[in-house]
Amino acid sequence: MIKREAYMNRIRPFIGNELIKVLTGIRRSGKSVMLELIQNELIEQGISDTQFIRFNFEDMSNVELCIAESLHREVSKQISSIEGKTYLFFDEIQEVSNWEKCINSFRVEFDCDIYITGSNAKLLSGELATYLAGRYVEFVIYPFSFGEFLELYTSILPQIQMQEAFTKYLTLGGMPYLGNLRYDETPSQIYLQDLFNSVVLKDIVKRNKVRDVDLLERIIAYVFGGIGTTFSAASISKYFKSENRAAAPETIMNYISYCMDALLFYQVRRQDLQGKKLLAVNEKYYIADHGIREAVFGGNMKDINLILENIVYMELLRRGYKISVGKAGTREIDFICEKRSEKLYVQVAYLLASEETIQREFGVYEYVRDNFPKYVVTLDEFDMSREGIKHRNVRDFLLASSWD
Repeated sequence: MIKREAYMNRIRPFIGNELIKVLTGIRRSGKSVMLELIQNELIEQGISDTQFIRFNFEDMSNVELCIAESLHREVSKQISSIEGKTYLFFDEIQEVSNWEKCINSFRVEFDCDIYITGSNAKLLSGELATYLAGRYVEFVIYPFSFGEFLELYTSILPQIQMQEAFTKYLTLGGMPYLGNLRYDETPSQIYLQDLFNSVVLKDIVKRNKVRDVDLLERIIAYVFGGIGTTFSAASISKYFKSENRAAAPETIMNYISYCMDALLFYQVRRQDLQGKKLLAVNEKYYIADHGIREAVFGGNMKDINLILENIVYMELLRRGYKISVGKAGTREIDFICEKRSEKLYVQVAYLLASEETIQREFGVYEYVRDNFPKYVVTLDEFDMSREGIKHRNVRDFLLASSWD
């Protein structure tokens, strides 16, 4: 089991206090394992596991507890036999109707420390979430970074070279369970296809009562094919019309929103660097795990430039940056990244194979007048940094402890 210290370092200061700890992330990104790691941490602090109450609401044996009143009765009964503080762990809490009322009641009634997980970005945005306003702290759990993948992969295959490991990461992605399959190609692809189907059916179709599943799958395929490229719902609608498949832009946008709620896609807005404003059209979309794309859509190595961009985007998200695309005239900077007082710019390309490519990738920064760090990230092995702009190999960039 990978310790996932980057997450534990953020969660640790909140262990034991009254704030509800909420872990969100795409299905099977490792939220349940994070609950185990938190429990291990508590045991190391001297807490007995007899003080733990645990429920996974995807387990059919707990189906009768997926009603707030039933869950409240069961937990109240169990707590009555526990001495001292109780530690409550609820996995996939969104399966419980009116769960917010129930969780808030535990917080008020008992001496307890509460941890919940969910596979929906809007877990805490509904009307009932007002019960928990200001009383929770949220942590987003993403699939493995390259660093985490490398740690697990080299524990399974110690003799592997980093370049070979990165190639494997490009195709299989970072879903934690693949380590149990020893990253064997065929079982891993089958697992990722099953994961994709589970996300689509449980977290998108069922939750949002989607009627036109064929349209949804076409939209997902369209976004998969064009990750990191700008487009709009109107442009997708026009494309479908050319394929004799009518779909209103509003419907397309709703379906994309459902995918974002299920944490399958992330939307990135564009920022006008000259006008200092966010642009309202033609966003970019990235996928939570590029291994799912390979398993379902294929072509990761053929579209390696898009995959590298997706990998870098997800790494920036993991490190807590707010990200937008920079537009200056006809040029675009892939990522403008901001976090508190920090800021950096990142341009991603496959290879700097010609002088023309070098000029294009470094030249995008001519409109940026500030002194924040500026990067060009590629698969090249030689450092081509120039004029204060840093060039990094993508593997080194992903594994760096910090960027400055």
